[in-house]
Amino acid sequence: MTIEGLKPTAVERGNIAEASVALAKTSSAAPFASFIVCTRNRAEALETCVRSIEAACGVDAFVRWELIVVDNGSTDDTPERIARIIAASRLTVMHLVERRPGLAAARNLAISRARGGILIFIDDDCEIDAHYLRDLECHYEGGEDALIRGGRVELGDVSDLPFTIKRSSARERFTSSVHPGGFVLGCNMTMHREVALRVGAFDERFGAGAPLRSAEDTDYLVRAYRLGIPIEYVPDMVVFHHHGRRARETIETLHRNYSFGNGALCVKHIRTAPWLLRHFYWTVRSAFAEIFGGPRFDPVLHLSHWPIVLMNLVGALKFVGLFVAARRLGQVEQRAKEQLQR
Repeated sequence: MTIEGLKPTAVERGNIAEASVALAKTSSAAPFASFIVCTRNRAEALETCVRSIEAACGVDAFVRWELIVVDNGSTDDTPERIARIIAASRLTVMHLVERRPGLAAARNLAISRARGGILIFIDDDCEIDAHYLRDLECHYEGGEDALIRGGRVELGDVSDLPFTIKRSSARERFTSSVHPGGFVLGCNMTMHREVALRVGAFDERFGAGAPLRSAEDTDYLVRAYRLGIPIEYVPDMVVFHHHGRRARETIETLHRNYSFGNGALCVKHIRTAPWLLRHFYWTVRSAFAEIFGGPRFDPVLHLSHWPIVLMNLVGALKFVGLFVAARRLGQVEQRAKEQLQR
C-alpha cells in the first residue's frame, strides 16, 4: 500500500494523538507491533534491512506485525525497490512519502499511521537479529504500560569504525546523572503506543536533514523523562548497524553534528531540564583536563572533548536563532491577519 505525499494536519500541529485516534476508528485486528523504517537514497541498504525484518517475523508466525517504510524524498530508485518489496513481502507493508526534509518529519508521519501497540524504530542501514522479536516479546509481555526501551547496537561490518554503536552488557534505567545522548540509540528504539500519544511528535527542528542536524531521539528521551516515563536499555534486542564509515574524517563530522544537536537541546530544555547544563560543565572540565594529559572523549577513536564544547555552543546559538526567527515570523503573520480584519 502506497500513500503518496501524505501530510496529516494533526501531525503538522504535533498532535499525534488526534491522528492516531482517527486512524484507530477505521482499523481492526491491529498488529502487535509496527516496524518503522525511514529512508532516503539508500535503496540497497533498505532491502537488506527489510529482509532481516521479514526473516525475524517469519520465526513467529502467530503474531501480527506491520512494516511502515517512509521515503523522505529519495532521488534514487528507492520507490521502485519499495514497490517490489511490497509485491513480494508476506508482511503488511505500508509505503508513505514525506517530502518535507528531516528524519523527525518522516517518523512523525509513520507514527500517525501506525496501528501496532508497540512502535519499533529501525534505521534503514541496520539489520535486526533473528531473535529480535523473541527478545522484544519477552520484555514487553506483562510489563509496564508506558515505557521507552532500546536494545544493543553492534557493528554490521567489522571494517567500519566503532561509532554509533552500543555494546553494554548491563540492563539499566536512565537517570539524569548520565547524558541522554546515546543512552538509547534511535536506530534501535521501541516504545508503547501510549508513550507516543503522551510525548507527542518528534521535534522537526532536530535530526538528520533538519536545521539542527541530530538529537531528535535524544530530545524525545528528555521529554519522556520529564513526563515520568521510564527509559530502559537492554543488552539483547540486537541490531547490526552497517553505517559504512571507515574514514576518520566522516566520524569526526558525525561527532560534531551530534554535539551541535545536543547544544541546541540544552537551550531548548534549559528551564525544564537544567541538569543538561551539568553535563555541559563536566564536558568543559574534561576538555581542559585533556590539555594536561587527561583522557579523551573516545580513547579508541581519539575523539576529543573540545569539538563537543565548541559545537554545543554553536548549536545553542543556532537554536536561539531559529527560535527568534519563528517568533518574528509569527508576529508578521499576526500583523497581516489584523490588517486583513480591518
